[in-house]
Amino acid sequence: MCHLEADMVARALKQLPLEGLQLLIIENVGNLVCPASYDLGEDLRVVLFSVTEGEDKPLKYPPMFQAADAIVISKVDLAQACDFNRDLALASVRRIAPQARVFETSAKTGQGMEAWRDYLIEQHQHKVLSEGSEP
Repeated sequence: MCHLEADMVARALKQLPLEGLQLLIIENVGNLVCPASYDLGEDLRVVLFSVTEGEDKPLKYPPMFQAADAIVISKVDLAQACDFNRDLALASVRRIAPQARVFETSAKTGQGMEAWRDYLIEQHQHKVLSEGSEP
Protein backbone atom coordinates (compact mmCIF):
# COMPACT_ATOMS: atom_id res chain seq x y z
CA MET A 1 0.00 0.00 0.00
CA CYS A 2 1.09 3.57 -0.53
CA HIS A 3 -0.15 4.65 2.90
CA LEU A 4 -0.94 3.54 6.43
CA GLU A 5 -4.45 3.07 7.74
CA ALA A 6 -5.72 3.34 11.33
CA ASP A 7 -6.15 -0.42 11.76
CA MET A 8 -2.53 -0.99 10.71
CA VAL A 9 -1.36 1.51 13.32
CA ALA A 10 -3.62 -0.02 15.99
CA ARG A 11 -2.19 -3.51 15.33
CA ALA A 12 1.36 -2.21 15.54
CA LEU A 13 0.68 -0.32 18.78
CA LYS A 14 -0.52 -3.54 20.42
CA GLN A 15 2.97 -4.95 19.88
CA LEU A 16 4.83 -2.03 21.48
CA PRO A 17 5.59 -1.26 25.13
CA LEU A 18 3.80 2.10 25.45
CA GLU A 19 4.01 2.68 29.21
CA GLY A 20 5.53 6.06 29.92
CA LEU A 21 5.61 6.99 26.25
CA GLN A 22 4.90 10.68 25.72
CA LEU A 23 5.55 11.04 22.00
CA LEU A 24 4.92 8.63 19.17
CA ILE A 25 5.81 9.64 15.65
CA ILE A 26 4.15 7.71 12.86
CA GLU A 27 5.88 8.22 9.54
CA ASN A 28 3.44 7.62 6.73
CA VAL A 29 5.90 7.31 3.88
CA GLY A 30 5.14 7.11 0.23
CA ASN A 31 3.72 9.72 -2.03
CA LEU A 32 1.95 12.81 -0.76
CA VAL A 33 -1.42 11.85 -2.26
CA CYS A 34 -2.76 8.79 -0.42
CA PRO A 35 -1.85 9.62 3.20
CA ALA A 36 -3.88 12.85 3.19
CA SER A 37 -7.14 10.91 3.03
CA TYR A 38 -6.57 8.63 6.01
CA ASP A 39 -7.07 9.50 9.66
CA LEU A 40 -4.62 7.51 11.76
CA GLY A 41 -5.93 8.86 15.04
CA GLU A 42 -3.05 11.29 15.24
CA ASP A 43 -3.17 14.39 17.42
CA LEU A 44 -1.00 16.38 15.06
CA ARG A 45 -0.51 16.03 11.32
CA VAL A 46 2.87 17.15 10.02
CA VAL A 47 4.09 17.33 6.44
CA LEU A 48 7.83 17.09 5.98
CA PHE A 49 9.36 18.14 2.72
CA SER A 50 12.91 18.92 1.77
CA VAL A 51 14.19 21.81 -0.28
CA THR A 52 15.79 19.14 -2.48
CA GLU A 53 12.27 18.09 -3.57
CA GLY A 54 11.47 21.55 -4.92
CA GLU A 55 9.21 24.38 -3.92
CA ASP A 56 6.29 23.09 -5.99
CA LYS A 57 5.21 20.36 -3.54
CA PRO A 58 2.36 22.33 -1.92
CA LEU A 59 0.80 22.99 -5.33
CA LYS A 60 1.34 19.43 -6.59
CA TYR A 61 -0.14 17.79 -3.47
CA PRO A 62 -2.63 20.27 -1.98
CA PRO A 63 -4.71 17.75 0.06
CA MET A 64 -1.70 16.71 2.13
CA PHE A 65 -0.77 20.29 2.90
CA GLN A 66 -4.38 21.34 3.53
CA ALA A 67 -4.64 18.60 6.17
CA ALA A 68 -1.43 19.66 7.93
CA ASP A 69 -1.21 21.26 11.34
CA ALA A 70 2.48 21.91 10.76
CA ILE A 71 4.83 21.88 7.81
CA VAL A 72 8.54 21.23 8.25
CA ILE A 73 10.74 22.32 5.39
CA SER A 74 14.02 20.49 5.88
CA LYS A 75 17.55 20.86 4.57
CA VAL A 76 17.24 24.63 4.25
CA ASP A 77 21.03 24.79 4.31
CA LEU A 78 20.91 23.31 0.78
CA ALA A 79 18.37 25.79 -0.58
CA GLN A 80 20.81 27.84 -2.61
CA ALA A 81 22.55 24.79 -4.09
CA CYS A 82 19.13 23.39 -5.13
CA ASP A 83 17.85 26.69 -6.53
CA PHE A 84 15.00 26.41 -4.03
CA ASN A 85 12.79 29.47 -4.26
CA ARG A 86 11.93 30.05 -0.59
CA ASP A 87 9.54 32.93 -1.23
CA LEU A 88 7.58 30.95 -3.81
CA ALA A 89 7.44 27.89 -1.54
CA LEU A 90 6.19 29.90 1.44
CA ALA A 91 3.63 31.74 -0.70
CA SER A 92 2.32 28.39 -1.97
CA VAL A 93 2.15 26.99 1.55
CA ARG A 94 0.25 30.05 2.78
CA ARG A 95 -2.17 29.80 -0.14
CA ILE A 96 -2.81 26.06 0.28
CA ALA A 97 -2.46 25.71 4.06
CA PRO A 98 -2.87 29.04 5.86
CA GLN A 99 -3.64 27.21 9.12
CA ALA A 100 -0.32 25.35 9.25
CA ARG A 101 2.66 26.44 11.28
CA VAL A 102 5.78 26.38 9.12
CA PHE A 103 9.22 25.44 10.37
CA GLU A 104 12.29 25.89 8.21
CA THR A 105 14.90 23.49 9.53
CA SER A 106 18.38 22.16 9.02
CA ALA A 107 19.66 19.19 10.97
CA LYS A 108 23.15 20.12 9.80
CA THR A 109 23.19 23.69 11.13
CA GLY A 110 20.46 23.38 13.76
CA GLN A 111 18.43 26.17 12.18
CA GLY A 112 14.80 26.00 13.25
CA MET A 113 15.24 22.88 15.37
CA GLU A 114 14.68 24.65 18.69
CA ALA A 115 11.44 26.24 17.44
CA TRP A 116 10.27 22.86 16.11
CA ARG A 117 11.05 21.18 19.45
CA ASP A 118 9.30 23.95 21.39
CA TYR A 119 6.22 23.59 19.19
CA LEU A 120 6.04 19.85 19.86
CA ILE A 121 6.38 20.44 23.61
CA GLU A 122 3.69 23.14 23.46
CA GLN A 123 1.33 20.83 21.57
CA HIS A 124 1.93 18.03 24.07
CA GLN A 125 1.29 20.33 27.03
CA HIS A 126 -1.90 21.62 25.43
CA LYS A 127 -3.13 18.05 24.90
CA VAL A 128 -2.31 17.06 28.47
CA LEU A 129 -4.11 20.11 29.88
CA SER A 130 -7.16 19.53 27.69
CA GLU A 131 -7.35 15.90 28.88
CA GLY A 132 -6.85 16.92 32.51
CA SER A 133 -3.95 14.54 33.09
CA GLU A 134 -0.39 15.02 34.27
CA PRO A 135 2.36 15.95 31.73
